[in-house]
Amino acid sequence: MIAELSANHGQSLQRARELVCAAAASGADAIKLQTYTPDTITIDCDNPHFKIQGTAWDGQSLYKLYQTTFTPWEWHQELRDLTHSLGLEFFSTPFDETAVEFLEALEVPVYKIASFELVDIALLKQVALTGKPVIASTGMASENEIRMAVETLRTNGCEELALLKCTSAYPAPPNSLKLSLVQRLINDFECLSGISDHTLGNEAAIAAVALGGSIVEKHITLSRAEGGPDAGFSLEPDEFAKMVDSVRKTEQMLAGTEYGAAANEEPCRRLRRSIFVVQDIRAGEMFNQSNLRSIRPGSGLPSVHLDEVQGRVAKVNLSRGTPLSWDHIQ
Repeated sequence: MIAELSANHGQSLQRARELVCAAAASGADAIKLQTYTPDTITIDCDNPHFKIQGTAWDGQSLYKLYQTTFTPWEWHQELRDLTHSLGLEFFSTPFDETAVEFLEALEVPVYKIASFELVDIALLKQVALTGKPVIASTGMASENEIRMAVETLRTNGCEELALLKCTSAYPAPPNSLKLSLVQRLINDFECLSGISDHTLGNEAAIAAVALGGSIVEKHITLSRAEGGPDAGFSLEPDEFAKMVDSVRKTEQMLAGTEYGAAANEEPCRRLRRSIFVVQDIRAGEMFNQSNLRSIRPGSGLPSVHLDEVQGRVAKVNLSRGTPLSWDHIQ
């Protein structure tokens, strides 16, 4: 359960600290940042190529947007130390080679690749060469693009890989999720899978885990009402906690692949059907459909023997309501 801070700190270190604490209290296992600056991810240019269209940030220039959303690099170590003090893992998404070098100095245990960077082969190579596990989002990617990314990572030293189903829409409507791909990613690429979830509920996370996913990444905010570039598709702490609780319950529900009764089902075994005497029978009389029935509870012979015992003869007198046993039969 990964809590993504993204831009929800609103350029306030104190708010970033509060987000880390809120995520920990909500049951997150890890805190994830994004490591870039406006200059490492794009250039300051206002021509139409650098204007955002058709998203939640419509009309803004990339550079100006990233000026408001990036996490200052000088915060990373303090946030890492706070995260560790709360018992959570800390890692980040690098967006260029300098970010990888910076995060290596912080000794992050794993790297995240964003959907938009899945096609950046040079970045993938540098991340893979660290030898660390990699979690990569697959939003927008074709099968060939995913295969190229996986091959690049694995041939350059990445031995532990997870691919997250992601829909790069903010927020993502339910009919765009294609969650069946969670299982397909596991089968096609022989790796772990999960979801980077941009919906506003917890249903997608639950479904992804039910389909075999083992990683859920979700944005967290202290308050959607206060706004911010990512607030509209982020969960508030109480919502995040409910999502974690639902996922944990889903994990419990999925445990076990053996047929048969669970331990807490055992008391109900006696309520199954079995063969009972339903009319008084004297010794020497024949069992038939009138004096034997398969009814609840399960104290008599198993019902599977009903046809077998009909037509045979009672060894002793039997009163109505007696559970039939082999000792009663000649």
